[in-house]
Amino acid sequence: MCYGSEEVRFTRLMADKRQRARVQGSWAGPSKKAASSLQASKHSSENVPGAHRLLKEQSTADRRFVFQDPTEVQRKIPEERIIDKEGVYKISSGLTGVSRLHLIPGFVDPKEADWMFEQLHMEIPWHQKTNIRQDGSYQEPRLTAWYGDLPYTYSRTAMKSNPHWHPLLTMLKDRIVEVTGYTFNSLLCNLYRNGKDSIDWHSDDEPSMGRNPIIASLSFGETRNFEMRKKPPPEEKGDYTYAERIRIPLNHGCLLIMEGETQKDWQHRVPKEYHDRSPRINLTFRTIYPEA
Repeated sequence: MCYGSEEVRFTRLMADKRQRARVQGSWAGPSKKAASSLQASKHSSENVPGAHRLLKEQSTADRRFVFQDPTEVQRKIPEERIIDKEGVYKISSGLTGVSRLHLIPGFVDPKEADWMFEQLHMEIPWHQKTNIRQDGSYQEPRLTAWYGDLPYTYSRTAMKSNPHWHPLLTMLKDRIVEVTGYTFNSLLCNLYRNGKDSIDWHSDDEPSMGRNPIIASLSFGETRNFEMRKKPPPEEKGDYTYAERIRIPLNHGCLLIMEGETQKDWQHRVPKEYHDRSPRINLTFRTIYPEA
């Protein structure tokens, strides 16, 4: 009989069972009192037949398994990145492509920007849009206006087509096209009247904008923080706790262009600020395609 092979097989079987149990802990030796007792018993029974077997059984019985809580993986919330200098920034990359930002402070000269702000504030037909969500309707906490040959739908309500562009808006569009090389056929204008006006987390990824839409965002007036957060992977189940975050102060006359996979991989917002803020106008140029 080959007892050695049976013992090896039994040892492996027990090791596999312990691994499958996934219990975290360790075997603790006998207490000091029990150890002293065992040591004394050992010396007093060295020459007694069968004593060694009894001592071994007693030692094994005294050992106990100490359970421990599983060690949790410690995750740190990423530090927020602040972007405030001119340049092209690759903010993320993945299997689908690269997300990029292009920031151009001073795209419009300050004195020229002052005049433009006054014209746009007075002459654009601002109105407050009503949106629909699961718990009912609500009014947007800002004013908007739409320009484009096609309507634009978001938050379950549509803005009617408006081909009658203000001349200043047409001039700004042409200047952006010349500098960036991108073309646009539509424009969503936003007026933030004070610090309480805002826009919540979202992506500009409506089907009418096609795949990888380019957004050119031109700001006038009060500086407001533009915040971004990276969409979590599916296994995070929509939890943004550990999402990468970016903050960009958008000031008077600056241009921000969102390119590549930005709308697919990131969300953005302009949060409320609970102290006095002067008005801010934001022009977001984009391209809308006819629905198939």
